[in-house]
Amino acid sequence: MSRSPYSLPSLSSLVAFEAASRHLSLTRAAAELNVTTGAISKNIKLLETEIGQQLFRRLHRSLTLTREGEVLAATLSESFEKISGQVKSLKSAADYSGVSVGTTTGIAQLWLLPKLAKFWADHQNIIIDHVISDRSQDQYRPDVDLRIRYGAAPWPDEQATKIFDDCIYPLASKAFLRSNPIKSPKDLSTMPLLSLEGPDPTWTSWASFLADQGLPTRKLNVRRFNSYVVALQAAQSGQGVVLGWARMVEPLVKSGQLVRVTKAEMLAPQSYYITWGNRKPLTRQAEILRDWLLANID
Repeated sequence: MSRSPYSLPSLSSLVAFEAASRHLSLTRAAAELNVTTGAISKNIKLLETEIGQQLFRRLHRSLTLTREGEVLAATLSESFEKISGQVKSLKSAADYSGVSVGTTTGIAQLWLLPKLAKFWADHQNIIIDHVISDRSQDQYRPDVDLRIRYGAAPWPDEQATKIFDDCIYPLASKAFLRSNPIKSPKDLSTMPLLSLEGPDPTWTSWASFLADQGLPTRKLNVRRFNSYVVALQAAQSGQGVVLGWARMVEPLVKSGQLVRVTKAEMLAPQSYYITWGNRKPLTRQAEILRDWLLANID
């Protein structure tokens, strides 16, 4: 018979000894473990025989631990406490009723969060943990259940469902346009342009947008940002013209915080998706949120 890789005595003998060492009583140890006193005594004797050491001094009506017994009892107590704590932690994780969602700052603030008030009203027992970062690698932690991302599917090890396409057009504040009248798309090339560049190369730059319109792309006055939300804030404060992804900026346009500049627009070259890893199944909570978002795109 093969031995345990840890060369340990039987677990039942260790458990019996640990209980008896805490109570210093075979009777109370037997009651705790729901076995007979004889079973406790037999397991302790087997343990003493295997390790070749006496663990208890058996007095007339009591037990005391030998020095070797005290050392083993302390070690087992510490080890069982650690095992108990880890099991409780795993059980808590299994009972966790939340779902984690990874998004960029722009998607979270401009599209996802405004929708979630209704979701929370309908599903008050589901906790949503947000992983918000403009660094794409931050969203691929193993503890992120769902991702809402812009790009071109497929992605390795990811299931992906497209949620919508988009279009892109220039935006600026009313105050900026009063000081910088723009009569045609050709005028855009001479304006201060606010551009999202750096964190995600899939986002369309001003050079790409102007090239799509057949307009000059040399010597542009571009101010670069690595956060779309900050670029939009700069546009609202009158610092220049920004490219607007229609689904993201719709509330800003409706409120008049930003207005469209000319009729120039282009189809976004990529799309928005909900994705999740295909190496482990989604939890029921993640499936509920995914299906709810797919049913409430608009």
